[in-house]
Amino acid sequence: MIRFGVVTFPGTLDDRDALRAVRLAGGEGVSLWHGDRTLHGCDAVILPGGFSYGDYLRAGAIARFAPVMETIIQAARGGMPVLGICNGFQVLTESHLLPGAMIKNNHRAFICREQPLRVETSQTAWTSAFSPGQEIVIPLKNQDGQFQASDRTLAELEAEGRVVFRYQGWNPNGSRHDIAGITNPAGNVVGLMPHPEHAVEPGFGPDSAAGARAGQDGLGFFTSVINWLSAGAAA
Repeated sequence: MIRFGVVTFPGTLDDRDALRAVRLAGGEGVSLWHGDRTLHGCDAVILPGGFSYGDYLRAGAIARFAPVMETIIQAARGGMPVLGICNGFQVLTESHLLPGAMIKNNHRAFICREQPLRVETSQTAWTSAFSPGQEIVIPLKNQDGQFQASDRTLAELEAEGRVVFRYQGWNPNGSRHDIAGITNPAGNVVGLMPHPEHAVEPGFGPDSAAGARAGQDGLGFFTSVINWLSAGAAA
């Protein structure tokens, strides 16, 4: 069984939700503490949402220096799948595992809504279960969700197909190019602002699709990694 480590920093809010999403996808969830220096045999890591260390200095700026992040950075550079959700995305940019920066929403207010997204690529560890151009609906809740990057970085992201998700219908925070999520060149590290762990079971998330998949648009993030790692082990 694929083991997903879910990190808890002081101020993390959505670690238990991420652990539940992993279990519903068929994986094993393993709680990781910010002070750990080992990943306890995990195959993938999730940096969940919240306000790590109270978002002092900048969102994710202190969490980037937590002992567990030293190990995660090394593992990610070695190919381990890592997903940063909301505050986790902010931590990934602060850690330079992903480019750009997350700043205050352009309307200067916290936002919480059901957010339509367009999947731009399935060529990552966390999106292989989706199809390019597919529209999904994932809950969004943040106050520092505006993705900013230089013109050169944006051009590189676009040219290399590293924009993973774009906001649809309305850009909720002023992110450049409507970017909701990006990946590293290898495709094993993905960060996004919306919360897929809150859309994994019917009746407890947005009902964006009919039939068996209703309310489960986020489940594909976690099944993607299971399939990605299983295919690698079988190769």
